[in-house]
Amino acid sequence: MKRRNTQSKQEILAILKSSKSALSQDVIQSKLPEINRATIYRVLNRFCEDGIVHRVTGDDGKQYFAICKNCKNKIHRHNHFHFRCVKCGTIDCLKNEIKIELPKGYTFENFNGVISGLCNKCT
Repeated sequence: MKRRNTQSKQEILAILKSSKSALSQDVIQSKLPEINRATIYRVLNRFCEDGIVHRVTGDDGKQYFAICKNCKNKIHRHNHFHFRCVKCGTIDCLKNEIKIELPKGYTFENFNGVISGLCNKCT
């Protein structure tokens, strides 16, 4: 389905592309106070549906959104862990993919793995 390219979408995408780590909706909102919360969530969810970004549910229960710079596919269904710094709050995609072996008859759709600790800037 073709989606309209709105100013809000362009601004949210620019913030995600310029970020070195995954961002939560509230961080994006703080950078774009003129865009309401519901619009930001709607745009982020559509980006996920369209394979532009992927969603990470952190060990803190928050949802974070990132453009995966290590991804070769448009659809983000690869298996990698994320690291959340408990001090500064950044979430980074870790490069190494992991192999998941499922029993016969099971189909893989999504993987969410988060490791938390201190990043190299906070240790």
